[in-house]
Amino acid sequence: MENPIQLVGSITLALIPAIIWGVLFYLKRPENRKLSTWTFLAGAISVFPILLYKLSWQYFPQLNAFRLAENYKYDFIGFTTFTVLPLSVIITFMLVGVIEEIMKYVAVKVGNSDNLLTVDDAIMFFIIAALGFSFTENILYFYNIWVEEGLDKLMIPFMFRSLFSTFAHIMFSGIMGYYYGVAHFAKPFLQKEIRAHRKHWTILFHKILSIKKERLFHQEKFAEGLLIAVGLHAIFNIFLEMNLTFLTVPFLVGGYISLTYLFAKKENHKRYGHLFIGERNHEVNPHKNYFKSLLRFFGR
Repeated sequence: MENPIQLVGSITLALIPAIIWGVLFYLKRPENRKLSTWTFLAGAISVFPILLYKLSWQYFPQLNAFRLAENYKYDFIGFTTFTVLPLSVIITFMLVGVIEEIMKYVAVKVGNSDNLLTVDDAIMFFIIAALGFSFTENILYFYNIWVEEGLDKLMIPFMFRSLFSTFAHIMFSGIMGYYYGVAHFAKPFLQKEIRAHRKHWTILFHKILSIKKERLFHQEKFAEGLLIAVGLHAIFNIFLEMNLTFLTVPFLVGGYISLTYLFAKKENHKRYGHLFIGERNHEVNPHKNYFKSLLRFFGR
């Protein structure tokens, strides 16, 4: 094995923010330890399909979805008089956001989606999946920096990724977890209320989604949460790409305030009995969690 010290050291460093953030959220909302561990591992493993996808570009370049962005590298969007950004960068980071948020969602589905019984469960397990994803991502970042630039260049990236990047993943997934939870546990009265209070952009968004009349509320609501998470993810990455790291602090503070607002909103829904507990507002697909079924089969 090449560079074993750097690998072990990178894993140890990546564990520090994962444990600290995990304990903070676990103390706030304790969940089943076995299911939490399973979800964390699923989130950590969910990085590898992305790596395999990138590796496949060497042999099948036509699979590279990011080549689409190259068609727009000479088209620019100006945010201020002094800030101009190629459209290709925006498209690239939107694609990155889509891929990473979907993989974290898949980690929750594979891990224990049948055991999500409340909105609180949905938020917490999405956050746990995000911590797992961030854990593996941090290992890769720390290892590459350590090997290529040396240990002395690792302190600032370690601090930034531990404090900001890890929390960014938590924030994106926490917001998506809220929408996932509301999508699955909102009672008919709350569904009607949400439809009645949609903003202009969400009305257009839902009209686009609802091409088919039979599309269900939970599908629309989760798609809305995914879009918000992907958009926030792209904005965060664009700040880093443009070396506007000083904007990440107010951005994440705003995200924390938004997440806190959603938590309070969720508590209000619970207080007034607008959410199901222990049951869903639609029939659960009996043909999911294939991976766990395979494990049970081979474990006989």
